Order: sequence, then C-alpha cells, then structure tokens
Amino acid sequence: VDPVECVAAIAGESSTATWTVVWTDLLTACDLYRAKAYRVDPVPGATDQYFAYIAYELDQFEEGSLSNLTASIVGNVFGFKAVNALRLEDMRMPVAYLKTYQGPATGVIVERERLDKFGRPLLGATVKPKLGLSGKNYGRVVYEGLKGGLDFLKDDENINSQPFMRWRERFLFGMEGVNRAAAATGEVKGHYFNVTAGTMEDVY
Repeated sequence: VDPVECVAAIAGESSTATWTVVWTDLLTACDLYRAKAYRVDPVPGATDQYFAYIAYELDQFEEGSLSNLTASIVGNVFGFKAVNALRLEDMRMPVAYLKTYQGPATGVIVERERLDKFGRPLLGATVKPKLGLSGKNYGRVVYEGLKGGLDFLKDDENINSQPFMRWRERFLFGMEGVNRAAAATGEVKGHYFNVTAGTMEDVY
C-alpha cells in the first residue's frame, strides 16, 4: 500500500470515514471534522516504516474526556487491515483543550512524598488474578506483594464491586494488608483502589 494513501486512510478511519459512502455526510460539515494527514516521513534506517502526522479538529472531541479522545484517535485504527503494524508515538494537544482536564489532585512528586521514596523508580504491580479473588485473599495478595518489596499495588481496571468481592471487603482487607506490610517492613506502603459509584454514600 502506498504510504501516503495508507496514512490518509488512517486519518479517515479515525475521524469521519466509514466503509461506504453515505448520503448523510451531506448533513454535516464533514470536511471540517475529517482528520488531515499532513506529513509522511520514512523511519531512518528502516524499510517500509513511516512516521505519519495527522491533525484533528478540536471540536471532534468532548472537553475533559480522556476516554473520548483515545477512543477517537486509536479506537478503530489498531484493527485496520491496511497496515501490518501501527504504533502511537506522540500526541500534541492545544493548551485550550488541556485546560478542560481537571487532572489528578496530585502528581508523582506528592506520591513520592507520601511513600517517602526518592532517588529511584517506584516499584508497583497489579493484583493478579484480576477476577475471582475473595476480599480476604485479595488483602493477602496485597500484603505479600508489599512485604516482598513493592512500594504499591493497584486494582486492575476490571475490579469494582462484583459479587465475588464487594468494594467494602476489598477496601478493608486491602488496607489491612497495606498496614501489616508497612509494620513488617518499616516502610510506607500503598495501594490504589478503583472507586466507582453512583453516589458518595455508595462509596462509603
């Protein structure tokens, strides 16, 4: 496939293109929302590999929605049959769009202060298996991982409040594991819990 045509197809697939022409395109400002492939450079020292540069209209994305942004840009294109392999290297966003993200209340500097860990990478992991553990066994995995040398563990994205392990059980047993590991090692330890609920009362 010609690289320019391929990049144009990726731009279309990640914006307004569909598998066929539809008359309803005439009801929108389709040209405005269509992504623009504006540059294709060969990768130095490689054959049949290219850097593609694609620009998107800002109105194409919901303000403050990381899931909408990533689904729009990378959602369908990684299953795109026109290319053998595809990798997202970089995204550059206008300051006006970045300001719509509230972002986390703290960053890695505050996390280092909380964990009292400086001058080295933070060592973390995700609890496995991600589905099926009881709250008590989940807390045991948290304890063993932290006692074994991890700085923190985290819930997998699939974990919330399922019948096999409700949120309250996971929190209580998980924090017991954190506190026991901190006492056993003499270090500050942590765990990142997924918290999703309709109301704050449900969270508590």
